[in-house]
Amino acid sequence: MMLNFGTIGSGWIADEYIKGAKDTGLWQLTAVYSRQQERADEYAQKHGAEYAFSDLEEMAKSKAIDAVYIASPNVLHYEYSKLFLLNGKHVICEKPVSAQADKVLELQKLAQEKGLVFLEAIMFMHLPQRKLLEEALTQIGKISFAKFDFCQRSSKFDDYLAGNLPNIFNRKMETGALMDLGVYCVYPALYYFGKPDSFTAASKLLRGGADASGILTLQYPDELVTLTYSKIGESNAGSEIQGQNGTIYIDSISRLADMVLITSHGEKKEIFADEEKFKLMGYEAADFYHYITEPEQYEKDYQVCQMMSVNVSHFMQEARAELQIVFESDFS
Repeated sequence: MMLNFGTIGSGWIADEYIKGAKDTGLWQLTAVYSRQQERADEYAQKHGAEYAFSDLEEMAKSKAIDAVYIASPNVLHYEYSKLFLLNGKHVICEKPVSAQADKVLELQKLAQEKGLVFLEAIMFMHLPQRKLLEEALTQIGKISFAKFDFCQRSSKFDDYLAGNLPNIFNRKMETGALMDLGVYCVYPALYYFGKPDSFTAASKLLRGGADASGILTLQYPDELVTLTYSKIGESNAGSEIQGQNGTIYIDSISRLADMVLITSHGEKKEIFADEEKFKLMGYEAADFYHYITEPEQYEKDYQVCQMMSVNVSHFMQEARAELQIVFESDFS
């Protein structure tokens, strides 16, 4: 049985999700939303959706969709997610769901009360290669150090340098390097090592208060974990997890791509290469479907996702406080 879904957002990330969801054979796109009706009509025609909305509440009440994928600016995630949950729709919302952990909990509780699924769209939690990585971790012995890196120069940085303020560098949109890229480093750090005993933080702030780059150092009883992220420079160093018997190198932490185990003797073993972006997002869409249609079978996996969303949001909120990255929603 296929489920019908709608999308909010018309950028490249929504394009990839739509392609990935359709590729699973589990979802049918029936509706899209854009603030301008003309844009909504064009996007619906592009992707073969029957309905095009420019009124969000009308879309939320529509019987044309069972679920919605939200890829709006970060600052709107909480508001939009709540609207669709209140109207009985399952929701998968792009990361980060909210800048505040209590709001993530609120949305999760609302979904539970209404018998709905509410999921943060983060590839790490749904990639099959994550299990391959976990198997490889058992082969490198006691872990002492890990470095998770995601430094990618934004295509909007030149626009910023020209004196403009694109959304990705606009603090009012609740974005910046930590919220956009750093979250991909926080997820594996907390998933594999848990909440740190303590952490230190440093960042470079741009005019307007958004962060351009940052470094977080997480301290554990036996491990040291560093997170580096940037939207104004490109890194080719990758990520790595060091153990007594070897090191696992990960070229892309967001995709878990080009992973290699290098033993202490210098032997190299490929763990996983890469897949196209839409395939990676399709794994999110497939899990979302299974959480909805087979709740008992997938309950454990879903609960882990719920717990990680809250834990990551809480840690990032603490990190922002340390980095002096403040959003208006922190006071509401």
